[in-house]
Amino acid sequence: MNGEDPCSTQLIDGDGEFHVDGVERFIKEIRLADCGLSYAVVSIMGPQSSGKSTLLNHLFKTNFREMDAFRGRSQTTKGIWIAKGIGIEPCTVVMDLEGTDGRERGEDDTTFEKQSALFALAISDIVLINMWCHDIGREQAANKPLLKTVFQVMMRLFSPRKTTLLFVIRDKTKTPMEYLEPVLREDIQKIWDSVSKPPAHKDTPLSEFFNVEVTALPSFEEKEEQFKEQVSQLRQQFFNSIAPGGLAGDRRGVIPASGFSFSAQQIWKVIRENKDLDLPAHKVMVATVCCEEIANEKLSQLTSDEKWLELDAAVQAGPVPGFGKKLSSILDFYLSEYDSEAVFFDESVRNAKRKQLETRAVNYVHSAFQILLGHLRTRALEKFKNDLDKSLKAEKKGFAPSVQSCTEAAMLDFDTNVKDALVKHADWDTKRVREKLKRDIDTYAGEVRSARLTELKRSYEERLKQALSEPVESILEAGTDNTWPSARNLYRIETERAVSSFSNDLSGFELDDSTRDSMIASLREVSRDIVYKKAKEEASKVLIHMKERFATVFSHDKDSMPRVWTGREDIRAITKEARTAALKLLAMLAAVRLEDKTDKIERILRSSLLDVGSSSMTRRIEGTADPLASSTWDEVSPEDVLITPVQCKAYWRQFNTETEYAVTQAISAQEAHKRNNSKLPPLWAVIVMIALGFNEFMAIITFILRSPFYLFGIFVVFFLSYAVALQYNLAGYFHHGMLSGIMTLSTRFLPMVMNILQGVVNQGQQQYQNYPQHPQPNLPSLTTAQSFRQHNESRRHTGSSSVVAEPISSTSSVSSNSGIDDTSPTSRYQAGEEVTS
Repeated sequence: MNGEDPCSTQLIDGDGEFHVDGVERFIKEIRLADCGLSYAVVSIMGPQSSGKSTLLNHLFKTNFREMDAFRGRSQTTKGIWIAKGIGIEPCTVVMDLEGTDGRERGEDDTTFEKQSALFALAISDIVLINMWCHDIGREQAANKPLLKTVFQVMMRLFSPRKTTLLFVIRDKTKTPMEYLEPVLREDIQKIWDSVSKPPAHKDTPLSEFFNVEVTALPSFEEKEEQFKEQVSQLRQQFFNSIAPGGLAGDRRGVIPASGFSFSAQQIWKVIRENKDLDLPAHKVMVATVCCEEIANEKLSQLTSDEKWLELDAAVQAGPVPGFGKKLSSILDFYLSEYDSEAVFFDESVRNAKRKQLETRAVNYVHSAFQILLGHLRTRALEKFKNDLDKSLKAEKKGFAPSVQSCTEAAMLDFDTNVKDALVKHADWDTKRVREKLKRDIDTYAGEVRSARLTELKRSYEERLKQALSEPVESILEAGTDNTWPSARNLYRIETERAVSSFSNDLSGFELDDSTRDSMIASLREVSRDIVYKKAKEEASKVLIHMKERFATVFSHDKDSMPRVWTGREDIRAITKEARTAALKLLAMLAAVRLEDKTDKIERILRSSLLDVGSSSMTRRIEGTADPLASSTWDEVSPEDVLITPVQCKAYWRQFNTETEYAVTQAISAQEAHKRNNSKLPPLWAVIVMIALGFNEFMAIITFILRSPFYLFGIFVVFFLSYAVALQYNLAGYFHHGMLSGIMTLSTRFLPMVMNILQGVVNQGQQQYQNYPQHPQPNLPSLTTAQSFRQHNESRRHTGSSSVVAEPISSTSSVSSNSGIDDTSPTSRYQAGEEVTS
């Protein structure tokens, strides 16, 4: 046999002899000595032929001998056998005990049963107690008398060691486990309370010695597959059974695996030599068994009673009026049947079993009562919801009075219906269900209250948002000296108005002071957050606002009229004024000022940024640090800071860079205006020219006066030059200086000559073609006009400093027959618009 061989070994034979050699061989073959403390001992006890060996074989994969049902019910296991559980960690030693109440040993030979049971309790970590489902509640079933004696002797012979008693209920019936388990636990506690204890353990509770667990299995013969499935689930509980919280429970006093054999021998020796294990007399055995059978029969009849089944089905569907009276009538019938059949048995036993029958019957029908309570609770809760909804829609009361009146009505309806459902045979506790109903009502009322409070708060938040958001944004965009006082005043007025109205609305909810104050504080915080949010939005656009403010002040005078840079304006003073306005805007948006506190932000920014020359010189002389080299403002809370000093410095640097161009353009415009208004040379130059060129000038005058032909030619050249200058806007070429004008004209001279010649040629051809048929006014050709336009457009696109004027119209003389006065042909031209590159 190897470590995984399921072969079993006899530990103690039917005569009570301990097989030392067999146990030593078993321990050696399964290597139990190597396990140390990591092993568990599981044993099973129960009535003969109750399926103990079958359960162990399926549970631990062992091969204990099983009873052959086809050969009749007889003793299969004699003595105590052990085997190793297969596939379970830790190593688990399984003990199969001889069945109790066997006919082979007889009625009086129960000493070995007590000895083996005591041995199993003393040596095992887990003791499975196999019992029939129909034995629950019986006085002699489930080894109760045996356990009573064993408990008594065990406390006297052994020190406390917490053993797990796992009651396995076989062939489970339809009775739910929640009704079977309490009865079984109560019986075990009664056994423990009834045993006489030594002084050392007089007040020791059952839980000090035993951990009681209960499970149930279906019939192996009738429901084999279901039996195997549930046994497989039970098997999982034995994995890691010795771990904390495992099935093995307390491991106090555990013996190392190497000493298991010796320890088992000594425990068995003490048990065999003890003389207190004789069974007491059973005076009431017959009465107990017979009354138990009668009670079981009546309970079985109750479970199949048609009236009860109809009542149970009706309860499943919904509330049943008169449930208590109908159920009491059914119970009275079967209790009276029991009384008539058990009248001749011992009175004390008969009354005890009748009480048990009544208890079991009441427990059986209790599930229907619980379902009925659930229906009543649901109906009462729905009544509360409907009543509350109607009351709130009517708006006749506040929220809290509506909840109180609807709660009272719902609880009264529930109590009335519960009173109608009670039976006289049981003192059923409805307190928990009633408390649950009250909790459900409170929970629903709380949810409705939370929803309405949330909606109320949301509406006030929206109201505050509408009252503050746009006005605060408008005030901050204006950026005046009265910005923050105006915003602060608006914030306080709207907040107090909303808080006052909100507080009045909250009074109908009857909130406690702390909750009410918390909600009001939250609304105030929302109002404050709206202002802060808008302030942060405007602060994020501070550079844009600064440039707009600079452009407004710099480009417009005090009357908001656009400035014309004529040369008389003080650009330095205007620039300083515009930058001062931008600096005030920066200081205004640097922090939130909702409190009546003063700060030095504007003063610091002015001294550090605007008066940069004197302030920097002063700091160098005095050796002080830059006041803007910080992330906080003095006398300003950190949460109120929108723009830190370092950021202000960076914004100002960027602002100066982006506005410098406008200042430069203004200076350039002034200089250009001065140049345009000073075409004549200086006075001293005129005087010098007159003094030096007087003789030459007089010679030219004399020469011209001697020959009038030359004077006429000079006038013709002058008028022709003036006409060309007007037509081609020659003055525009000299707008940016004499040298620039000369260079531009040198590149444009030949195209202008070609355009003039082309226009003359086209005009002559048109007159020649049209004159014999239709004399018409002498108009410039379309080609010439188009050429002028194309020429001007080309100059615009090529970035020329001037554009040639485009002819707008020309008029020729018309024949007197046309009825229109003769006018000499004239040409009018619109001067081209100056385009700067």
